[in-house]
Amino acid sequence: MPEGPSVKKFQLLCSPFVGQVVSRVGGSTRQINPDDLKTLTLWDTQVHGKNLFLAFGTKEELMPSQDSIPLDLSEHRSASQRLAMPGSSSFLQGLKENEAEICSPQCYQQEELASWLASDMDNNNGHTWKWLRFHFGLFGSIRADEFARANKANKKGDWKDPIPRLVLHFDAGGFLVFYNCRIQQCSSPTTEPATDILSLEFDRERALEVLAKDIPVCYVLLNQSYFSGIGNVIKNEALYLARIHPLSLGSSLESSDLKSLLDHAVQFSLAWLHNKLQRQRLQLQIYMKDKCPKGHEVRKATFGPPDGLKRLTWWCPQCQPRVPPEEMDMPLAQGT
Repeated sequence: MPEGPSVKKFQLLCSPFVGQVVSRVGGSTRQINPDDLKTLTLWDTQVHGKNLFLAFGTKEELMPSQDSIPLDLSEHRSASQRLAMPGSSSFLQGLKENEAEICSPQCYQQEELASWLASDMDNNNGHTWKWLRFHFGLFGSIRADEFARANKANKKGDWKDPIPRLVLHFDAGGFLVFYNCRIQQCSSPTTEPATDILSLEFDRERALEVLAKDIPVCYVLLNQSYFSGIGNVIKNEALYLARIHPLSLGSSLESSDLKSLLDHAVQFSLAWLHNKLQRQRLQLQIYMKDKCPKGHEVRKATFGPPDGLKRLTWWCPQCQPRVPPEEMDMPLAQGT
């Protein structure tokens, strides 16, 4: 399932289409009626964790005049400022100047303007917008101005291109294509930026309090109520980079260890987003590896709370020392 950095990239692909009218629709979805979007304008894009929200409205919901736009929206803010969240300053400072600007200031200005419009929706002449929530499956994706093509034959030996769930053509000539996603209509975005690992409003102190509980940290990191956007890749990589065993109880760790774990989760997420926007591969340290970067054999097992989702976890017994045996009495599937 796409994690926070991937969904953030999807949002940035959609942002240039804000203000454009949907001229044609297509796709195989039966969760909504695509025809309902025809002649509507894409007014806003928002992302929260692993969910993307798009808002559509009528053409009568005109853009505000320049005089009504808040002054701070007319000022340029670089991507390094936009992404300078707690725990990430050392990461961004280590980048070259041109690498830190992973997206143009104009792109973020447009996104910020759309968010301001959304906050002012209740005063927009009484009009209401149609919000759609997109949740992506294991291989969900969005493409702009191109369709996905088959890169291998299916089980029947056929080379069939993936079937889009939704295709939106815009009056300016471009189009967006959505694959392998669930689409639901909602009254408004259900977002809580304080829990979103890639949000400027991410609540670091609250996150540290949750991590410090008497629960294995590998369980807590995947709790979307507190760490929205973190998935199995980020979990595994952050634990390895912080040199913490996945089943370590947060209450048994030093505060410096918890801070290190949180810093690495944020920094890795930012690095992943940066590489995605630069179309570069991110070098993984432990996830799906047989050996760690130091050459040690890696172990693998399925961990998860008794009443929750169990996920495969990779760790290095030497780089991530095992916690005391009494703390290892947690339900887990057979490992290798």
